[in-house]
Amino acid sequence: MAEAYIVAAGRTAGGRKAGRLAGWHPADMAGAVLNSLIDRAGIDPAAVEDVIMGCVGQAGEQAVNIARNAVLASKLPESVPATSVDRQCGSSQQALHFAAQAVMSGSMDVVIAAGVESMTRVPMGLPSSLAYKNGFGSYMSPKIVERYPGIMFSQFAGAEMIATKYGLSKDLLDEFGYNSHRKAIAATQAGAFKDEIVPLEITTADGSTELHTVDEGIRFEASLEAMRAVKLLQEGGAITAATSSQICDGASGVMVVSEAALKQYGLTPLARVHHMTVIGSDPVIMLEAPIPATQRALAKAGMSIDDIDLYEVNEAFASVPTAWLQQIGADPEKLNVNDGAIALGHPLGGSGTKLMTTLIYALKARGKRYGLQTMCEGGGLANVTIVEAL
Repeated sequence: MAEAYIVAAGRTAGGRKAGRLAGWHPADMAGAVLNSLIDRAGIDPAAVEDVIMGCVGQAGEQAVNIARNAVLASKLPESVPATSVDRQCGSSQQALHFAAQAVMSGSMDVVIAAGVESMTRVPMGLPSSLAYKNGFGSYMSPKIVERYPGIMFSQFAGAEMIATKYGLSKDLLDEFGYNSHRKAIAATQAGAFKDEIVPLEITTADGSTELHTVDEGIRFEASLEAMRAVKLLQEGGAITAATSSQICDGASGVMVVSEAALKQYGLTPLARVHHMTVIGSDPVIMLEAPIPATQRALAKAGMSIDDIDLYEVNEAFASVPTAWLQQIGADPEKLNVNDGAIALGHPLGGSGTKLMTTLIYALKARGKRYGLQTMCEGGGLANVTIVEAL
């Protein structure tokens, strides 16, 4: 089978809700990432055959095919097509899978997979809530209600269910959340994110301009005592806002090419896509899917978890990667080594290629070979991607 190579990867630094990136239209923010990928690869923009972009809140400024609008807001020519993907939180990881599959099939040679979410300008849940409030009904069809009577699908409830099922105490999850910030602080101060971040110019409160290059969600003053004092999201539960991913504005992307394109354009690969898996699982507990997805991916790839040098497991809630570690038997020292969404933020559709960017740069910085990325997704879904750093 033909191979798919990643030759460029980049992400914006995250912005808090109503924070430093609030002034950026999501199409422009995603367009800036597309421009950066072209510059990083050093390729003719017209060589790009498709742009596949993940986005969850496809309403308002992110409506009418945000991927195409990002192309029109970039320096890519009008001849470059684009399409938008919604696999919930895994949208841009799925975009990467689609891009790699296009290249591996031989139908395309240069494809950009990307993702964007401005959770400030398009609040979470806006498309479904607007439809419901305006009398256009709910995504919960009569047949779904018949199959799941009395159930309201909720990621918050799913996070608590996972904590209960796997015996994860609040103290354990608080410690995980604290370590998330601790690792993010160390990575930022060491310059670990410098090469992967796409700087965006912002206007500050005093009217001056500067580049946004540091993830705004990191709490540099974080302490375990303060984390433990945060109010529970649910009485008797184990999850708090401090052990949940942060609402975030951001965009990210990777360029995927064939071996022929490597030679034709003189490109240098960062990584090779080694394996891809996606599964469906229980939509009620919902966030558990990365566990069986990882098990299936490793089996199909003929690998064990010991063959993987680093893992990125999205920190939607602290209970998700904690349960994953427990059930996969993975080494916690290899998990989210530069931190995850609890400190860096989770820009929904932008998180898939964001995590992949961080994973690739972390592998290269450590001289490691194989990386595995997975994330829980609304509806009880999960993608797994295994890459080999080159």
